[in-house]
Amino acid sequence: MTAGSSSSSSSSSRGGGGGASLTDAALTDALRTAALHCGRLSDEQVRALRRRRRSVVVAATTAPVVAVLLVLGLRMAPPPAAVAPSPQLFATRAGARATATLADGTTIRLNGATRLQVVYTTAGRSARLLAGQAFFDVRHDAARPFVVRAGASRTRVLGTAFDLDLTRRQVALAVYRGAVGFDPLDPASADARRGVVVRAGYRSSIRGGVTAVPERFDPGLPDWRQGWIDTAGMRLDDLVEILDRQGGVRIARPAEPLASTTVFGRFRTDHPRQLLAAIGGGFGFAVVERDGGLALETAR
Repeated sequence: MTAGSSSSSSSSSRGGGGGASLTDAALTDALRTAALHCGRLSDEQVRALRRRRRSVVVAATTAPVVAVLLVLGLRMAPPPAAVAPSPQLFATRAGARATATLADGTTIRLNGATRLQVVYTTAGRSARLLAGQAFFDVRHDAARPFVVRAGASRTRVLGTAFDLDLTRRQVALAVYRGAVGFDPLDPASADARRGVVVRAGYRSSIRGGVTAVPERFDPGLPDWRQGWIDTAGMRLDDLVEILDRQGGVRIARPAEPLASTTVFGRFRTDHPRQLLAAIGGGFGFAVVERDGGLALETAR
């Protein structure tokens, strides 16, 4: 393909042998075709093409759209496909803890045996607590709410600090700063149903699709980050699951009726065996060694 002066273009056109000048009709057709492949050209680009059309010579077998693209220095390539944002996965093993800092300055502290997936887009920020417990200190951004899903719950915030604890039977929320929308999800459709707004100094939980009325707690007291737990009427099987995150010896999940026993009080979590033995003295069960781990049995 060659491009010469206007005189050589005219000569080539009259000879009809090696090339043809780009006529108005051909240019119009080329612009239409280019728009289909590459998007509409600007008015200034179109005017530039019309000014230069008599100096453009192309081979007779070359489609006019190629000449248009060459004049503009464009490439015939499909637009890049939209790339879905890649989720970030954070995970800890039992007995380990970690802190993650996200792109916007939000920090997340993960308890042991915790898995969390985070996705950031220009439209919003979202996370999914897959297992375990995490403390979120969310950087305020009114244009991009931060939404966390955990089990059959959805937590919605703009900028706040809160803790989420996911066990087999419930999702527990404690708010340390700001306010949080706490909604149960319909398991069949993952649509949010009416929940509650939980403010700083209050906590709630979702179990069986029902949101508990928020109740006060003291956010100044040490929590799991300092090795403490406030059971606040927690089921014994949930307590065992939480203690199991500390690593070391494995604790078998108790069977009914022990499993549904509710436990009240604040306890240290760094010595699970001693803790369970102390609780067992008041609730009528014993801690025994079995298969290399611990099990709870009703006292005889």
